[in-house]
Amino acid sequence: MAPAVSLAAARSLSAVVLSSSSSSSSTARSSSDKSTSLRSVRAISGRTSGFAPQLVSQSKGSLTRVRCEATVAEKEAPVEKYEYQAEVSRLLDLIVHSLYSHKEVFLRELISNASDALDKLRFLSVTDPSLMDVNPNLDIRIKTDSDAGTVTITDTGIGMTREELVESLGTIAQSGTAKFMKALKESKENNAADNNLIGQFGVGFYSAFLVAEKVTVSTKSAKSDKQYVWEGEADTSVYSIREETDLDKLLPRGTVITLHLKADDKFEYADAVRIQNLVKNYSQFISFPIYTWQEKSQTKEVDDDGEEVKEEEVKEGADEEKKEYKKKKSITEKYWDWELANDTKPIWMRSPKEVSKEEYNTFCKSTFKEFIDPQAYTHFTTEGEIEFRSLLFIPGMAPFNTDEMLGAKTKNIRLYVKRVFISDEFDGELFPRYLGFIKGVVDSNDLPLNVSREILQESRIVRIMKRRLVRKTFDMIDEIANRENKEDYKTFWTSFGKNLKLGCIEDSGNHKRLGPLLRFHSNKHEEDLISLDQYVEGMKPDQKAIYYLAADTIKSAKSAPFLEELVKRDLEVLFLVEPVDEVALTNLKEHKEKKFVDISREDLELGGAEDEEKEKEVEKEYKELCDWMKRNLGDKVAKVQISKRISSSPCVLVSGKFGWSANMERIMKAQTLGDTSQMDFMRGQRILEINPNHPIVQDLKHTSKSNPQSAQSKQMLDLLYETALLSSGYTPESPAEFGAKVYEMMSLALAGKSESAIEEPSTGDAEVIEASEVITENDPWKS
Repeated sequence: MAPAVSLAAARSLSAVVLSSSSSSSSTARSSSDKSTSLRSVRAISGRTSGFAPQLVSQSKGSLTRVRCEATVAEKEAPVEKYEYQAEVSRLLDLIVHSLYSHKEVFLRELISNASDALDKLRFLSVTDPSLMDVNPNLDIRIKTDSDAGTVTITDTGIGMTREELVESLGTIAQSGTAKFMKALKESKENNAADNNLIGQFGVGFYSAFLVAEKVTVSTKSAKSDKQYVWEGEADTSVYSIREETDLDKLLPRGTVITLHLKADDKFEYADAVRIQNLVKNYSQFISFPIYTWQEKSQTKEVDDDGEEVKEEEVKEGADEEKKEYKKKKSITEKYWDWELANDTKPIWMRSPKEVSKEEYNTFCKSTFKEFIDPQAYTHFTTEGEIEFRSLLFIPGMAPFNTDEMLGAKTKNIRLYVKRVFISDEFDGELFPRYLGFIKGVVDSNDLPLNVSREILQESRIVRIMKRRLVRKTFDMIDEIANRENKEDYKTFWTSFGKNLKLGCIEDSGNHKRLGPLLRFHSNKHEEDLISLDQYVEGMKPDQKAIYYLAADTIKSAKSAPFLEELVKRDLEVLFLVEPVDEVALTNLKEHKEKKFVDISREDLELGGAEDEEKEKEVEKEYKELCDWMKRNLGDKVAKVQISKRISSSPCVLVSGKFGWSANMERIMKAQTLGDTSQMDFMRGQRILEINPNHPIVQDLKHTSKSNPQSAQSKQMLDLLYETALLSSGYTPESPAEFGAKVYEMMSLALAGKSESAIEEPSTGDAEVIEASEVITENDPWKS
C-alpha cells in the first residue's frame, strides 16, 4: 500500500520543491547545534524527488524540524507527530483537488492498493510459506457505518512495518509497489513467477482525502510482531504514528483503513449499497474476493406472542389435531452479513480457446445491458511494443437513440488497467466516432492507473492501441461480410451502414478497408444491395467509371431523366438515397482505380463509339435555338447545350462540375441550423440540356426561328425550364407561379378540345357542350 507521486503532478512542482529543499539544508547547517543533520533528497526512479517526514521537537523555546526515519529515534514515545514540508503539503493539496475528476475513485484506488498488498503476500509466500500461517485467507472487506460516518477497508495482505509506514505514507513521492517490482526485476529467481502487480498507483492512497476529513491506517506486517497506527487529517501537514495497544483491535496480519467522512459526503459514501455499486463498477475484476457489509432480510414464522415457531413444533402440531390451535404469522427480520461483490470473472484474461460462444454472449449482454446476442466478437492479446488484452463485440442491433451511436461521447468501451476499471467516457481516444457502436473491454498493462484525458490524448501507447483496435474491428466486419448466410451482413448493414459511410468522410486512412464494405441499391438491383466489388465485376469492357445518382427515394431515382441513355446502353447506376451517401462517395473518390461519376453533372462521358461528326452537325443545327433559349432564360442557367444522357425527355437540368448537386442543395435547405447566406455561393451552376429528337424541342426550334419575339414561345420556354427543374430534382423558386402556368395550359388544352368537339359534324341539331361536361365519359365520381 505504498503510493507514489504521479509524474505529471511531480513535474509541475519539482522546481519549487528542489529550491525549498536547498533552503532547508542551509538553515539546518546554520543551526547544527540545535538539530540533527539533514539527509539529502533522494531520487525516485531517476525522475522525481522523495520527501521524508520531519519530526517536531522542542529545543530552548523554539521548534526545530529534523528529517529522520523511524529507526533514528532511540526512544519511541507512545505517539509521535510528524510534519510534511510546506511544499509537500501544497503538492498534496494539488493532488487531492486537481488530479481526480470524480470523488468516487477513492474506493478504486484503495481497493487497488489492498489488492497490491495481497499480491505481494502471495508472491513472497512462495518462498516463505510461514507468512500465511496466521491467516490463510486472502480477501478484501469493506464495511460502512452510516451513524458514525465511516468507511472501513480491510485486507489480509502483507501489511507494513513502522519503517514502511514512515517511508510510504509519510513521504509523498514513494511507491512501495514500484520498489517491490524493481526488486523482482533485479532478482534472478523470479523468471517463472507471476508478479503482475497492479502497482504504480501514483498517489492513490491520498485520494482518500477527497471524501475523508481524517484517515486512520492500522497495519501489521507479516514480518513484524507489532502493529502500528497511522493517522492523518485533511488540509493539515501533521500526521502521527503510534503502536497499537488495544487488544481488541489487534490484527493477525494485514491493514485496516478507516475513513472518517466529511459532512458533505457521509450521506453518499456511508451507504452500503452505494459502496457495493462502486465496487462492481470499478473493481469487479480484481483477482481477490471483495466482500461488502450488506443489510439482508429473512422471513420467519412466529405466533401471536412473538415467539418463533420451530420446524419440529410445526410438524408436531400437524399430527396432533386436538391440540390447542395457535395462530401464526410471518415476519421479515433484517440482519447484516458479508456479501461477495466481485463474482464476475474477467473472461478476457482467459485463452479464447477456453471460452465458449455462450459465455461470450452472456458476458456481452450482462456487461453492456444488451438483450440479444452480438453479431460478432473478437478476443485477442497484443504483445510486443505494447501489451494489452481486448474483447470487442458488434451488437445485435443498433440503439434506439442514434445519439448513443454517433454521439461525441459513448460508454461502449470500458478501459481497465490490470483489471481495474479506469473509465468508459472517451471522445475518440480509443475508437473513431464512426465506430462508436463497437462495445467491449480493453485491459492495458502499460497505462498508469490514474490516467487522465490529457494522458489519453497525448499517449503514444493509446495511439498504437487505437490503430490495432480499429484493425481488429474491420476484421470482425469482414468476417460477417464473407459469411455464407448473406442475411447476416444485411442485418449488420441495416443497423450500422450509416456509420461506415460516415467513416468514408472522417477516416481517409482506412478508405481501402471501408470501400469493400459499402452497399447500395442500383437500377439493376432495386430490391437487394450490391457491393462496389460486385459493381466493378459487372462493368462493361469500355466503361471507365462507377456511375451514381443521388435522389431522395429509389422510385424518384429510377424515373429520373438522367438515366435514360445509360439504361439504353445497359449501364448500371448506383442509387444514393440516404443523405450521407453522396458526401461519402465524394470523399471516397475511387474504388479499385475506378472513379465515381455523378450522372447529374455536366460533361458526362459514357464511353463507347460515338459519331463526332454527327454530333457537330446537330450542335450546329441547334446552335441558334440554344442561343435563343439562353437569352430568354438569362441568369437562370449558365448555358444551353445538346444532351448525351436523355433519349425520351425533352430536356434536363444538370449541375456544373463544382458546387452542390440538386440532391445536396435539397439536403442543405432542409438543415435546421443551415446558413442560408451560403446557398447562392455553394449552389452549382445549372446547365440546360435539350434533346434534339424530341417533338417539343423541334417545334420550339421552328417557332423561335420564325417568330423569336413570340410571347407564346417565351411562355412555353419558361414552362419547359420549370418542368425540367422538377424532373431534375430541383425546387421551383415560386411553386405557385409554376402551378398557375400549368393550370393555364390545362385550360387552353380543354378549351381547344371543346372547340374541336363543337365543330364536329352532327346528324341532328347542334348541341352546346359545357366545359364541365367535356369529360363526362367514364367519370369515376358518377355511378
